[in-house]
Amino acid sequence: MKKIFFVFLLLSATVFGQKNVNNYEYVIVPVRFDFVKKKDQYKTSSLTKFLFNKYGFKAFLSNESFPEGLIKNRCKALIGTVKDDSGMFNTKSIIELRDCYNNLIYTSKEGKSSNKDYKKAYHEAIRNAFKSIEKLKYKYTPVSNENEVAVVEESQVVVKTPKAIKVKKNIKNDTKVVTNPILYAQPINTGYQIIDSKPKVVFKILKTNVKDVYVIQNKNGILYKNGNIWIAEYYKGEENVIEKYQIKF
Repeated sequence: MKKIFFVFLLLSATVFGQKNVNNYEYVIVPVRFDFVKKKDQYKTSSLTKFLFNKYGFKAFLSNESFPEGLIKNRCKALIGTVKDDSGMFNTKSIIELRDCYNNLIYTSKEGKSSNKDYKKAYHEAIRNAFKSIEKLKYKYTPVSNENEVAVVEESQVVVKTPKAIKVKKNIKNDTKVVTNPILYAQPINTGYQIIDSKPKVVFKILKTNVKDVYVIQNKNGILYKNGNIWIAEYYKGEENVIEKYQIKF
């Protein structure tokens, strides 16, 4: 088991870095991009999701329910974001795709618009940026078994009900899924500390540049949002732990 876990960490830095867009089955689109103040303002997130689906991806907004395969393995998805690089006279948009470890997998060419109407300008710039995505001719191609073995053995998770779930053990693989009560987020310099009602610090999370995705400090894991539920996934010794929370920010 330790050997498998070591290979998993090694692959995170090497094999995962060698993946291309075709090796990911899903795309998660943040419901709000950094350059707008409201969720899906000017329909920027909805348009981005639509265009990813148009060009062959399976795209979901970050507040939608995910398919079972994505719930079991968050790293099957790329995070698809729009970056704004607008100037005084032009609206400029760039599409970025990052993996679950926040590694940059793909950056599109810049899309531009000189329209003075915000919604029309963003839509035109985003559509122009997606011309690069169209040229990718995306087709999902799973990575070879040789590269996937560590991830498969470490990531088999069943999430069905809001109650604590007992998951069948596979050989040399323990996965624990737990549902916990409401927690509260307190801002700190690098992110948040998550506390319970006592109050007691449960863990601290560090910011990434992907919305609703955090690194759990001092744990080999991440915290991400699925619908209205926050999911913490990390390793405790040799055990893969998944915890579901409601967190008040």
